[in-house]
Amino acid sequence: MRWALGTILLGCFVVSAHAEQPNVIFIICDDLNDYIEGYGGHPQTQTPHMARLAKSGVSFTQAHCNAPICGPSRASLFTGIYPHHSGCYGFTKWNTYEVLQNSRTLQEHFEANGYRTIGTGKLMHHRVMERGWQEYGHPADYGPFAFAGGEKVAHPDVPAPFREIGPVDGSFGPFENLEGRKTADGKVFSWRNGGWGKQARNLRVESQQDRDQTPDEINGDWAVERLAQLAEESASAPPFFMAIGFIRPHTPLIVPQRFFDRFPLEDVELPEIRPGDVDDTYARFIRGLPNGEEPSSPRTEDMGSRLYQSLTASYSNAELGLKHFIQAYLASVASVDEQIGRILDVVDHSSLNENTIIVFTSDHGWGMGEKNYLYKNSLWQESTQIPLIIRSPGVSRRDKACDHPVSLIDLFPTLVDLCGLEGSTMKSDKGHPLDGHSLKRLLQDPELGEWDGPNAALTALYKWRMKYDPSEESYSLRFKDWRYIRYENGKEELYDTVADPFEWTNLAGEARHSRRLTEFRRDLKSRLPEKGRIPPQPDWQPKDANNPKADAEGWKDKYFKDHPAADANGDGKLTWPELKNYREKHDPPPVKKKAK
Repeated sequence: MRWALGTILLGCFVVSAHAEQPNVIFIICDDLNDYIEGYGGHPQTQTPHMARLAKSGVSFTQAHCNAPICGPSRASLFTGIYPHHSGCYGFTKWNTYEVLQNSRTLQEHFEANGYRTIGTGKLMHHRVMERGWQEYGHPADYGPFAFAGGEKVAHPDVPAPFREIGPVDGSFGPFENLEGRKTADGKVFSWRNGGWGKQARNLRVESQQDRDQTPDEINGDWAVERLAQLAEESASAPPFFMAIGFIRPHTPLIVPQRFFDRFPLEDVELPEIRPGDVDDTYARFIRGLPNGEEPSSPRTEDMGSRLYQSLTASYSNAELGLKHFIQAYLASVASVDEQIGRILDVVDHSSLNENTIIVFTSDHGWGMGEKNYLYKNSLWQESTQIPLIIRSPGVSRRDKACDHPVSLIDLFPTLVDLCGLEGSTMKSDKGHPLDGHSLKRLLQDPELGEWDGPNAALTALYKWRMKYDPSEESYSLRFKDWRYIRYENGKEELYDTVADPFEWTNLAGEARHSRRLTEFRRDLKSRLPEKGRIPPQPDWQPKDANNPKADAEGWKDKYFKDHPAADANGDGKLTWPELKNYREKHDPPPVKKKAK
């Protein structure tokens, strides 16, 4: 009888504990900059549902990523560990790093605390979904892709040379009926999803009302249906952590025509771009040629510069090219906003409303031609800034904004704090504790701006390497009123973000700012490991060290595992031309100096 009574009491305790712990819905977009309502990024953006979420919570208007490109950003976000502590700055699979192998992911920590963990879409990079997810809806899918001649190609509306960049970054346009449309050499256009192997399938578009769904629509449907089921469960059910990853506005910027119709091309406004703005910057000194000259080959050219120059060359002028691209970007953002609205409808009109935290964010931003740059992976505001909106019932203020610099590294400890999660996130002493700080105090009092975290958001730049030395990489510190950039070669940029919000004038060379520069250098140095302290990083072994050809094939096989998107035609095999083309777009290698 004592045992039975004890069991009943324990059961009551568990139910009570569950009732006190909130559910969490974590929504992340890919490549979304500040082009949403309330962030001032573009005056024509249409995101009423993101704005609706903001009115019920706190918007962090100076939130930043910790790496301005997908793979390392998501590795850092979902583990709560900076790249300089994990060694994960690039696209090697995040779960092959010793530090990250021995540290819990966000979903694993929720699972360890009795939560049901549910995911769908693009969350962590490289489709590594097995760690911590008890239930998974659909894998990442970058489609729809235009398809012709047995391979994915750019949208037929995109002119050369931009379309020659490829079916991912060189493609944008409406998801429409392509009947009768052919390539210049007579190949018929159709649609294909973004899957590989058995996941690859054709997509049908008869009309805008009669068509297959886009991947984001599929994930939206799945999330809405699953949330409706969760809302009907009894109060005794354990809480859930659901993460939903939407692809757009990642390229290819292909969404239904009705979203393009919202932004007539002739009416699209361009961002404020200062001619010659790139001249006093130094990113080209580490991504282009050794002396900073304009690169003569795509292999020596930074992707952002290449996209901008190719877009300009594809139209009669740079302004027209940017109008076409921004139209597609705004349409893509609007398409995601619609899905977010559907999720909010389920939450706001069900029992989930009172006890469900909602977090909305992106993995990094995107430059729209500023500094002659059209891409992510820069240390300027356009690439590092991301939207971040948090609604936490009973904790967060409503319809408030916080302009204190924070970053994605802070989301893991914030959810630990808000949900009362217990236990270490380290699996062993080879792991690393959480690097960020809880945003709870800023949610409670966003205007005061006082918390336990640093006074600047730290961002590390990705560059193709086999190994990374944290003390010798490129970084940005975004303070409330200043941005400081230090590149791997020692070059610096300094911007007064109050007087110069577009970061047009690099003040690093002015003597009057020497004391401030000294302070910022000291700040950055204090946050990084000492020179020579390099975290363990993964290595690959060739098939046959005595056979150069096998050695090369081993490297290619390893690269394919880490970069499945390099398989351009989706046949499950990576050819050397495909690898070369992919690296030219995504991983331009450093240029070797000529021997004197």
